Amino acid sequence: MSQSERAAGRPSHEAERHAGGVVPPLRPARRGRKPVAKAGPRVRRTQAERSQETRARILEAAAELMHRRGYAHFRTAEVAQLAGVSRGAQLHHFSTKEKLVFATLEYVFLEAAAKSRGRARSVRGGTDVLGQILDDARELFFSANFFISLDIVMSTTGTPFRKRVLAMVREARLAAEQAWCQALTATGIPERVADDILWLTLSIVRGFAIRMLWQDEPDRFDRLFTIWRGMARTYIESATARR
Repeated sequence: MSQSERAAGRPSHEAERHAGGVVPPLRPARRGRKPVAKAGPRVRRTQAERSQETRARILEAAAELMHRRGYAHFRTAEVAQLAGVSRGAQLHHFSTKEKLVFATLEYVFLEAAAKSRGRARSVRGGTDVLGQILDDARELFFSANFFISLDIVMSTTGTPFRKRVLAMVREARLAAEQAWCQALTATGIPERVADDILWLTLSIVRGFAIRMLWQDEPDRFDRLFTIWRGMARTYIESATARR
């Protein structure tokens, strides 16, 4: 596994997985045994809390299975087994494959978008905002979740389901991008320039992510990202001086 795969969490041997390579047996995640409290009343969870926990376990298991199998080989029957819940409990929350897949994508993309917005809003003066945008974009676009979503979109061309997925991803990402654009303008960069730089940066990262499918060269990616940062700074300085 390459350094970029470890950092981004992308499974190695992606091509083998999609080609039906060997897949490890499904086992529910083990939960560590918690020490028994010696004092104090036992707090009982509400039905809503138990239901929410079950839902989260199902979504996490579905995301892991899509990483392993790919969308074409994703089977909902395996999700309950991996999540450690009954088939009936899974169907109670997600009655169809389409509902489960959509909820899983929504789960991972909204979580990623919330993380991006948090990072953008925590930027402080004097920091390398462009570098942080690159790091944030690499974490998303070099991840298994991005490739799974791409797989689903390409596999469902022309369907209403595809339109729903695209609309959900667009809404999640645009909110994150707006936060990063605001972080750039807060440093004194004109809004139009900040927006253009953000578009170019995200497009470059996405393009390199796609290139990883046939040519994964982390060292070259790092070098080219450094070149882009230099080019972007030069353009920002020039555009700001013309104001």
